[in-house]
Amino acid sequence: MSLTFQPAPRRILIRGVNWLGDAVMTTPALLRLRAAFPAAQLTLLTPEKLADLWKHHPAVDEVISFAHGEGIFSVAKKLRAAKADLALVLPNSPRSALEVWLAHIPRRIGYARPWRNFLLTQAVAPRAAAVKMHKRSLDEIQALITPVSPVQSRTPEIPAAAHQIHEYLQLTAALGADPAPLAPQLTVVPAELAEVTQKFGLDRFSGSLLGLNPGAEYGPAKRWPVGKFIAAAKEIQQRTQCSWILFGGPNDVALAKQIELAFGDRPGMVLNLAGKTGLRELMSLLKHCLVLLTNDTGPMHVAAALGTPVVVTFGSTSPALTGPGLPGDPRNHFLSARAPCSPCFLRECPIDFRCMNHLGVEGVVEAVMKALEIAMK
Repeated sequence: MSLTFQPAPRRILIRGVNWLGDAVMTTPALLRLRAAFPAAQLTLLTPEKLADLWKHHPAVDEVISFAHGEGIFSVAKKLRAAKADLALVLPNSPRSALEVWLAHIPRRIGYARPWRNFLLTQAVAPRAAAVKMHKRSLDEIQALITPVSPVQSRTPEIPAAAHQIHEYLQLTAALGADPAPLAPQLTVVPAELAEVTQKFGLDRFSGSLLGLNPGAEYGPAKRWPVGKFIAAAKEIQQRTQCSWILFGGPNDVALAKQIELAFGDRPGMVLNLAGKTGLRELMSLLKHCLVLLTNDTGPMHVAAALGTPVVVTFGSTSPALTGPGLPGDPRNHFLSARAPCSPCFLRECPIDFRCMNHLGVEGVVEAVMKALEIAMK
């Protein structure tokens, strides 16, 4: 049920989520909120590490950031200064609701969850279509891979309405915003594109630029084997004469170096930028790429929200729940070996990693070629 506000809120505080991919998936809801309250000041509270994501974003007027480990009273003090008359709490944590309560924001809306409902003035009922990302036990996995009958080996289909973007859209719909899905959206400006071109020498590459993101912060269960990435990247490069930009965080430097060294016989075809870019630079570089080949990780959401097609290897997680872009967008390709135990949502595989080991190089190469064909039309 949506709320009716008389008068309409003039200053809305949105308590943002804490992870890069999740933050990108909130953008459709924020755009709908902007359309519903075009005259309101929209202020976003976000972790410091994500503050630059919102630069130039059309749905956000102001960003308030907090540092890792910053105390709750310090955050609440910042929020009081914003003088909001309504707070929308996107995370489900008790702390996020307590922050806006301590800030004395008079109207506080968020999902009903244990240990926090009394902190909200409106606790929104959970979505009927929501699907919990349940971490499977070893016993559950063993039962799925050794079924009594073929019917038992099938993981139930996940409905389109279960996707995470609807979680945030329903929350803004409680304020009267349109719940219809939009494509996630981020923005970079021409000056930023020119800056990374000059800084990283992108204009020295004569062929198409493709991105390769072989890491995943969540854990090894989300990582397609590096040898398969190398084989796919070499085959695509041979077919297209493209050049690869290697992406990754500080923890992916060694992995990216392994891929770079594998191209030793093809000098000038790889630009290794793992651990070398800030968030705005990452965004601009992803915008320069025709396609991003990646595991399920934050940069895939960023790329898709910038309009760069993505080809994603999925193993322990589900594209139906957290795939990048607007669900059903034909520019994006999600690949899975369809192991009966997938998605397990575990950080590490407790058996033989069949969800990724059985995902072949040939299928990934063909998906990238199809994405390239669409991107170059």
